[in-house]
Amino acid sequence: MMTERQRKFREQYKSDISPLYNGLVHIGVMYAVGIAAVIYCLSQLTTATWEYLLIIPVFLAGNFVEWAMHTYVMHKRINVFALRAIYERHTRQHHQYFTDNDITIDSSREFRIVFFPWRVLLTLGVGGLILGYLASVIINPNAGYVVFLTMVLQYLVYETFHYCCHVHDNWFVRNVPFINTIRRHHTAHHNMGLMMHYNMNLTFPIADWFMKTSDLDRGLLGHLFNGYSEKHIKEELKPIIRKYRNDDASVTLDGPNLTSDEQSVLNRAMAR
Repeated sequence: MMTERQRKFREQYKSDISPLYNGLVHIGVMYAVGIAAVIYCLSQLTTATWEYLLIIPVFLAGNFVEWAMHTYVMHKRINVFALRAIYERHTRQHHQYFTDNDITIDSSREFRIVFFPWRVLLTLGVGGLILGYLASVIINPNAGYVVFLTMVLQYLVYETFHYCCHVHDNWFVRNVPFINTIRRHHTAHHNMGLMMHYNMNLTFPIADWFMKTSDLDRGLLGHLFNGYSEKHIKEELKPIIRKYRNDDASVTLDGPNLTSDEQSVLNRAMAR
């Protein structure tokens, strides 16, 4: 059940959304540009063979970049304009709007708090062009196109998975592999006690497993195909999860004021 604190934040946030904002236009432009970029890259590939294998290292690198951005930018306040803005939007807005008590949206106007603004796609595009160009020079043009399209596809997967985490529960999100896993994984991340430390992946929890920042105690395949199961949640984390699900008295816009004992529990659970 939504707390009074969360309810008030949501009301204020929605009242501040510009009347000109249109959620369908927001995601329509994003997906149209992203899909068009992927189709263009595919059309430019000429007799590509082994270059498709580059998808694997680019995908894995992207998974760890996703984790690092979430951990060290979205949840760490860096006093640099663009980076500070990302922190403000994520920790001080997104995590106040959504908690593990109420993780869902009800209308397309709320897409503003779910999807990144267009400038993120533009930034990714510039970064992808640079890396793609370097790959084309160092290896060959096919490699450059594969690198770029993989980065764009990862971004589209990120946004799609994140959206699936914040819609109302339904057959699709409960039963589709990987999506059901990340929905539970991300819902746990929105627990106010865990939000600053655990479950930082938002596509596939590979980096969380490797970096030991997952709330689950199981192997890589178990993480990837965990679904909605809560069977493997680390036992020492359960009291913190329960407390912050029902008590937000010690929570601020910058996260929870953890006690020293709670911080020690989080650190110990992460160390094993």
